[in-house]
Amino acid sequence: MNILLVYPRFPKSFWSFDKTLELVNLKAQLPPLGLVTVAAILPQTWNFKLVDRNVREVQPDEWQWADIVIVSAMIVHRADFLDAIQTAKGYGKLVAVGGPYPTSLPHEAEAAGADFLILDEGEITLPMFVEAVERGDRSGTFRSGGEKPDVTSTPIPRYDLLEMDAYAEMSIQFSRGCPFQCEFCDIIVLYGRKPRTKAPEQLLAELQCLYDLGWRRSIFMVDDNFIGNKRNVKLLLQAMKPWMEEHGYPFSFATEASVDLAQDPELMQLMVDCNFGTVFLGIETPDDDSLTLTKKFQNMRDPLSESVVSIAQAGLRVMAGFIVGFDGEKAGAGQRIYQFVEQTAIPTAMVSMLQALPDTALWHRLEKEGRLLGKSADINQATLMNFVPTRPIEEITEEFIQTFWNLYDPLTVLNRTFRHFLILGEAQKRNYKNRTTSAGAPDINWVTIRAFLIVLWRQGVVRKTRLRFWINLAIMLWRYPGVSANYVSVCAQAEHFLDFRQIVRQNIETQLAAYLEAKQQKDSKADAATPLAMPVS
Repeated sequence: MNILLVYPRFPKSFWSFDKTLELVNLKAQLPPLGLVTVAAILPQTWNFKLVDRNVREVQPDEWQWADIVIVSAMIVHRADFLDAIQTAKGYGKLVAVGGPYPTSLPHEAEAAGADFLILDEGEITLPMFVEAVERGDRSGTFRSGGEKPDVTSTPIPRYDLLEMDAYAEMSIQFSRGCPFQCEFCDIIVLYGRKPRTKAPEQLLAELQCLYDLGWRRSIFMVDDNFIGNKRNVKLLLQAMKPWMEEHGYPFSFATEASVDLAQDPELMQLMVDCNFGTVFLGIETPDDDSLTLTKKFQNMRDPLSESVVSIAQAGLRVMAGFIVGFDGEKAGAGQRIYQFVEQTAIPTAMVSMLQALPDTALWHRLEKEGRLLGKSADINQATLMNFVPTRPIEEITEEFIQTFWNLYDPLTVLNRTFRHFLILGEAQKRNYKNRTTSAGAPDINWVTIRAFLIVLWRQGVVRKTRLRFWINLAIMLWRYPGVSANYVSVCAQAEHFLDFRQIVRQNIETQLAAYLEAKQQKDSKADAATPLAMPVS
């Protein structure tokens, strides 16, 4: 059985890092971990080829080679996911689909022509698919019935199928699920509220596999909340620490975690000891009323600004996500987010308009209230919200665009990054006094030297940042040489955001104009259909 695994293209988004990847001649930020895990679960007597369409096109002979094409996608992949299905069907191939997008909106995948829908978590539904194929079935839908698999049985992903040199980072997963109940989050819908974790020796075997394949750069721990099960994550880190020491700290790590990480100094120190350098926090908003409404109570235990600073002082670079458009939100929410980011000096802050994702508590509430605009969703930051908000959509979009624009003003983001790395520099002096490895330090080769020179030219000569850039860099090299390479690397990431903020403004303004025009036409038709009242004599 010849299986062609296809990963759809990402649109330009906050996370696509297009301009940054161009600097270092890489094709994509992260590989499709789901597909290489699928390849490991399927029978190893089958033959596999994997093509990530973010890296290269699928060749005609590869389509022809396949007996079955498997496409996995998130909601953000919709356009190219549907195109990949149509292309495969054009070659007369059976198509199987899975991943968060088909699981959330299976009717869209079915309407596009998919033959097999392998939904929910593959450890349970892939064996059903294999049985169906071996029986000779030509279609089928496979669901887990609410059962969640024990991930300690998940095999090592088939990393060997990847074109590894094309990626900025590798991906690895320790846990699935999150214990919290945020109204807008689909993670708890897809993976449940009881975090399930792999065994420490299991994850070490995956690290060893990447090491044996020659990987020596950053690894993103893709868990949606790495610290969801704090007991188990500490056991993992305690096992990782000697492994990292013995192997000379070959990897740096980044991950996602809840803000309550700040309440556990032991856990933060363990992460730093294992060469974790970056953590993404879902802060969402500094407005307590909105946090209460969306049931993000974990963000209200301590002052958010103090939590962010505590995490940075531990030696972890903070990235964070923010949202505008919550129900009952007061005017100026975007400005309050901007002020919070500046106050806490978060270098990389993602701001989005709220989206109601399928099957979430928010989705069902808005559907009941008749406020959903259609039966689909998108999580790209350049997409208008998909429901009727409680304050004027024009006001929300204006705040959103202006906040994104201001956050990534060249001089603003440069100085914010500098302030954050002053904190990290102090932490690095404490944490790395017994070793020289710095978490996340880029490789020094001709490609990175070329990228460095381009950043020097753009930010140190061409733009209004020129004077501040050289002053900041000199201070960093003099006082904190151990984090200087990472500092320049994060400065380089700004190249992507300076470009993407243009896309955000253009797309949102275009979508808003179309939305308002459609609304006006609808209102005009409604007015025309309403009988005129009789004049009072």
